[in-house]
Amino acid sequence: MRVLLSLTFATALGGMAAAQQVADAVDPEMAHSGGFEAISAEVAAALGAKAAGQPVAANNWMVAAANPHAVSAGADVLRAGGTAADAMVAVQSVLGLVEPQSSGIGGGAFLVWHDGATGEITTLDGRETAPMAATPQLFQNDAGEPLKFWDAVVGGRSVGVPGTPALMQTAHEKWGTAEWADLFTAAAGLAEDGFAVSPRLAGLVARDADRLGRFPATAEYLLPGGEPIAVGTLLKNPSYANVMRRMAAEGAGVIYRGQIAQDIVSTVRGSEDNPGVLALRDLANYEVKQRPAVCAEFRGHEVCGMGPPSSGALTVGQILGMMNASAPGAPDDIQTWRRIGDASRLAFADRGRYMADSDFVPVPTKGLVDPDYLAQRAEVLNSETALESVAPGEPAWDHAVLWSDDDSIELPSTSHISIVDQYGNALSMTTTIENGFGSRLMSNGFFLNNELTDFSFRSHRNGVPIANRVEPGKRPRSSMSPTIVRKDGAPVLVVGSPGGSRIIGYTTQAIMAHIDWGMDVQQAVAMPHAVNRFGTYDFEEGTAAAEMAPQLEALGFKVNTRALTSGLHAISISAEGLLGGADPRREGIALGE
Repeated sequence: MRVLLSLTFATALGGMAAAQQVADAVDPEMAHSGGFEAISAEVAAALGAKAAGQPVAANNWMVAAANPHAVSAGADVLRAGGTAADAMVAVQSVLGLVEPQSSGIGGGAFLVWHDGATGEITTLDGRETAPMAATPQLFQNDAGEPLKFWDAVVGGRSVGVPGTPALMQTAHEKWGTAEWADLFTAAAGLAEDGFAVSPRLAGLVARDADRLGRFPATAEYLLPGGEPIAVGTLLKNPSYANVMRRMAAEGAGVIYRGQIAQDIVSTVRGSEDNPGVLALRDLANYEVKQRPAVCAEFRGHEVCGMGPPSSGALTVGQILGMMNASAPGAPDDIQTWRRIGDASRLAFADRGRYMADSDFVPVPTKGLVDPDYLAQRAEVLNSETALESVAPGEPAWDHAVLWSDDDSIELPSTSHISIVDQYGNALSMTTTIENGFGSRLMSNGFFLNNELTDFSFRSHRNGVPIANRVEPGKRPRSSMSPTIVRKDGAPVLVVGSPGGSRIIGYTTQAIMAHIDWGMDVQQAVAMPHAVNRFGTYDFEEGTAAAEMAPQLEALGFKVNTRALTSGLHAISISAEGLLGGADPRREGIALGE
């Protein structure tokens, strides 16, 4: 049902006005094309559609991701008859080169798959793991106090075992039909011949130059002559080209065994001022895990995503489940945003108490998204003012256990890929190296993650253990929320975003915008953001969302106005065909035929 919006709010929240407003508010450089039009006419058309606030339409297949080079590589695979899994391998390979600050083969990912032939939904966990030598005190000083965040991040201490290469190969083995070796051609060619540095990459390098400059290989690549790479510079990466060709010829195992693995370990352990404990056995023993999808009810839809160690599907599902307990509110009604804000706070309270790697700690997964539990939690949302305080609930368990609340930090970076192929398969994958440029360490032309800092730096609070504490072989909790929304067993929306723990809010809002407020996918991903996690309501500066701050503050919320740089990529599926949307805050596009 399409909700009629007030004229002022409709102009601000959807369509061309929102896309331009958001892009200008976040960072004018990010709204620029970066010269991507030169790639092809279809890329130029896709950039034009995004600038005009219009979705890209197609009948057979669609791919949406964070960089036109990567999207073009995926489109070529789909056009040649490949599956969504084949296209993902090509997209991820290129993203690791042209968007190295966000994802790559030195990081990890979660993948959600709807099978067009069987109707089954499958999730793959390619999350990084802690080395076997890691202890709960990994991020504590000699006095047992947590390290400062940047002291933990930069260098080898924060590096976990990468999972993305193994995930790429696992997905291809399960669902791919194209030749594996052909899927790395675009990435190897771009790395060998060079690509033009985009405005976003150049800006992020300049802002992080001091940390990047601490490591010789990183400085040589991104700070040649001591200066940050400039927009338009032709950047070549022959080391990365070599890794792509080796993966093409020998498979993902080259990352986990042999010389490349040895180089990774040497880089991590040899980081002079902050060495890590990664070992060859950690790489050799890495496994991708297939896990049950977590699905929640919302307005007659099934919202499915990745379960623990991700908190994404559980927390998105909890927020939507609590909103499901009442009729849809209009997006121009301040009470709608009061309910969203407090539902988010309640969900994040449960997240902080209960969610972690379920291989190491019991998680009440079913209880957390049980409709009766969420309806009970939603009863406190019937007031017209903000909740004075929130606390974790008591979801149903199969046994009892006591955990303390988490205080882990999760900063935004990451990337998201949405793909639908001609065979009816749908893929949603969120991929990361955690913070921008990860640990800042490079090996063989790619960045190594700092994913271990997604663990709680504290192991206990008041003598009670924290579920998301560091343990050998454990996977840190994540907020990545790759999502496939289904209606009557068929996919209708493929969506996800980067953004640290705000991923949950970005993804939830996009789903509500599409289902409750009738926005097309481009309007939904461009909509100005309002996100509440731990009590403070964050509003996207320079947008209509920020204009709500005084009203919600009057209702009792703490408020803050700031840049909220999501990277939502979404595809809607209906009887009329496919529509693709790309977040105007970043450089991505959607392409389809």
